[in-house]
Amino acid sequence: MHPEQRSSRSRRPRIALYSHDAQGLGHIRRNLAIAGALSELRPAPDILLVTGAPEAAGMRRPTGADVVVLPSLTKDDAGTYGPRHLAVPMTELTALRAAVIRAALRSFTPDLLIVDKHPRGFRRELEPALDTLTAAGTKVVLGLRDVLDEPARARAEWDADRSNEAIDRWYEGIWLYGDRQVHDPTTSLGLDEEARRKVVATGYLAQRRPVGPEPMSSCTARSQAERPYALCLVGGGSDGALLAEAFVRAPMPDGHSGVLALGPQMPEADRDRVRRVAAHNGRVRVCDFLPAVESWLDGASAVTAMGGYNTVCETVARGKPFLVVPRVRPRTEQLIRANDLAAKGLLDTMHPDELRPERLGAWLAAAVRRPTRIHPGVDLDGLGRLPRLATALVEDAIAGRTARETEHVA
Repeated sequence: MHPEQRSSRSRRPRIALYSHDAQGLGHIRRNLAIAGALSELRPAPDILLVTGAPEAAGMRRPTGADVVVLPSLTKDDAGTYGPRHLAVPMTELTALRAAVIRAALRSFTPDLLIVDKHPRGFRRELEPALDTLTAAGTKVVLGLRDVLDEPARARAEWDADRSNEAIDRWYEGIWLYGDRQVHDPTTSLGLDEEARRKVVATGYLAQRRPVGPEPMSSCTARSQAERPYALCLVGGGSDGALLAEAFVRAPMPDGHSGVLALGPQMPEADRDRVRRVAAHNGRVRVCDFLPAVESWLDGASAVTAMGGYNTVCETVARGKPFLVVPRVRPRTEQLIRANDLAAKGLLDTMHPDELRPERLGAWLAAAVRRPTRIHPGVDLDGLGRLPRLATALVEDAIAGRTARETEHVA
C-alpha cells in the first residue's frame, strides 16, 4: 500500500477530474459543473481537479474540491500548441505536465477518475498515471462533449491517438455529455462492440448547474432595478473580439441596454479597442468578466454568444431567445453544435462571415419581444444523472480495494 493511503473504509470517497485546457475555459468549466453535481454524493467525496487552466484557481468550486494547475498550454489560430509561459520545448513541457499529473493522482489515489476528451491525455501525458491508478483499483471513465469536430477530422485525431486501444486498456465507461437525438459523436469514431457498450448518453450538462459567489469584477451583481438588457458572452475571449465588437457597435433594442463580458483570455489590444467603441455607444456596459453569470443569464431579455458547450447549455436551459455566432476555425465544433440545436428550434445562428452590427441589432430588436421557451424534447439533465453513474463506480472501486486490503491482512 502507498504510504499515504488510508484504508478504503476509513476515508471519504475520492474523485479526480482531468482536463488539458489549452484554449478557452470550456473544459475546466464543464469539469467544475460536474464536480458541483458530484459534491452532492453521500458520503460527500473529496474532489481533485487537475487542469491546465491557471484561471481555475480563482473560479468558485464546491465544498470538498481543490485544484492542481499544470504548466499551461496555448493554441494559435492554426491549432498549433505551445507553452503559454515557459520558454521550453513542447516535449519538455509535456514531460513536466505528465510528471505533475502522475505525482498528484498517485498521492490522491482516487476511486474514480473522469478524463475530459483525450483518453491518453494531451500528447499522452496521462498514460503514466493511468497505469498507476488502474493497477491500484481506480475506475476510469472518459467524458465526451456533444460535438468533437467535423466527423472525418474527429476520427483521424481519435485514430492517431490510438484511442480505441486506450478505451480497451483503461476505461470502464464513456459518458457522452449530450443527447444522441441531437448529435452523437461516437458514431464516427469506429468504436468496437465492447467500446460501444461502454457509452452512456448522460444528457446535456445544462440544468442544476451550481450557483454561488465569484470574485468581484468590474461588473458587480446586477441590480433588479436596472433597465432590461441584452447579454453578449464570448467565452474565455481569446478569439471573441469579432462578436464583441459587433455587439458594442450594434443598436440596442428600444428600452434596453447591453451587457458584454470580454472573458479573461481576450488579448489586451482587442479589449482596448472594444472598450473604445463601447464608450461611443453609451448603452453597452463592458465587463472583464461577469461574477455569477447565471444571474445575468436569468435577467437577460436576449442572449448572443459564441457556441461553446457551457454557454450553450446554460442559455438553452433557461429558454432565452438565443443567437449563436460560432467559432468556425480551426475547428467546426461550435458550428456543428449550433446548427444541430437550431434544427431542434432551441436557438438561432449567424455565421461569423455574415456578422454585421446592423444584422445583430435587427436580431436583438426582434428577440427581446419573444417569450422564454423551455424545450422538453431535448435531454438537459445530465448533471442530475451523473451522481448515480459515479456512485456505482465509486462503490465498485472501494469494494475492490477493501477486498484486497482484507486479503493482504489475512
